[in-house]
Amino acid sequence: MAAAREIITLQCTECKRRNYTTTKNKKTTTEKLELKKFCRHDRKRTVHRETK
Repeated sequence: MAAAREIITLQCTECKRRNYTTTKNKKTTTEKLELKKFCRHDRKRTVHRETK
């Protein structure tokens, strides 16, 4: 049986660094994940998008 959850990496849209890893259910959430997270390098909350 294949796992429904997949490990993804979140990349900052401003500094382009990969800061976070998380999991998502690839069966229910097919579009790319986009969260507002704190970026240590920019020292502010920025949008982080899913990358491979």
